[in-house]
Amino acid sequence: MTARQKIIIDTDPGQDDAVAILLALASPELEVLGITAVAGNVPLHLTERNARKICELAGRPETPVFKGAIRPLLRHLVTAEAVHGKTGLDGPDLPEPSMKLQPGHAVDFIIDTVMHHNAGTVTLCTLGPLTNIALALNRDPRIAPRIQRIVMMGGGYFEQGNVTPSAEFNIYVDPHAADVVFGSHIPIVMMPLDVTHKALTTRKRVDAIRAIGTPVGKATAELLDFFERFDETKYGTDGGPLHDPCVIAWLLKPELFSGRECNVTIETMSELTLGATVIDWWYVTDRPRNAHVMRDIDADGFFALLTERLARL
Repeated sequence: MTARQKIIIDTDPGQDDAVAILLALASPELEVLGITAVAGNVPLHLTERNARKICELAGRPETPVFKGAIRPLLRHLVTAEAVHGKTGLDGPDLPEPSMKLQPGHAVDFIIDTVMHHNAGTVTLCTLGPLTNIALALNRDPRIAPRIQRIVMMGGGYFEQGNVTPSAEFNIYVDPHAADVVFGSHIPIVMMPLDVTHKALTTRKRVDAIRAIGTPVGKATAELLDFFERFDETKYGTDGGPLHDPCVIAWLLKPELFSGRECNVTIETMSELTLGATVIDWWYVTDRPRNAHVMRDIDADGFFALLTERLARL
């Protein structure tokens, strides 16, 4: 049997984060070493609670959940209640979690975990602002060459931004953290809006998840029913983009995605384009390629994988 991939999920749940966590916990190929919460879609006291709610929904209360950064490195926190609702997980009526937060800080957990596992065996899956990861890299730079890779949802180039004309939310919330991560020389797989906007929660796809008929299937459909309403109105589409599960799906079936190695640089100075991910897609600079940037997805294959895995919980 192939060894399970060891992952840490760094997240700010968020309905799409929740679905990504469920996908990971449903997949025997992955060993979720822990979940680290960061402030982003909603403040930290909600994101850490939402992470625990999802672990309990999945029947995995033994999953360690840690509380991380309460705000970005240098900026005031920007949140997204207009998209995710006041709890961040509006939609289903999920009970308050009974599982406890782990003692200690998420940043310490990330450092300790990477240092205590063999080099090149731990992957960081980042679904929110990159604050926790940047803090860990700044506190102990020795972890950078030991991390197998970072698979991240964030940024956009051809699709530009979703929170400003130029910036995607996760990068915009903490562009300085993103700048640290993209300058770290860690292998990065990047899921920008260019690919996630092709993974739409159409009515047929959500109905297939609802038809699973389990508490997880029902709750996931209710999460997506709430989440998609904002983007359906914004973009005029049948369904909204399902961003964060693309990160986990790539680990399970990378053949569902295609992209190329590029240089990605983060704009940290301009108020007009703050948080923009400047992707050298056409190789017009000599800047070193520091990320594998995805652009296309087999959306039907992605939703088939997601539905099959959710049915296991």
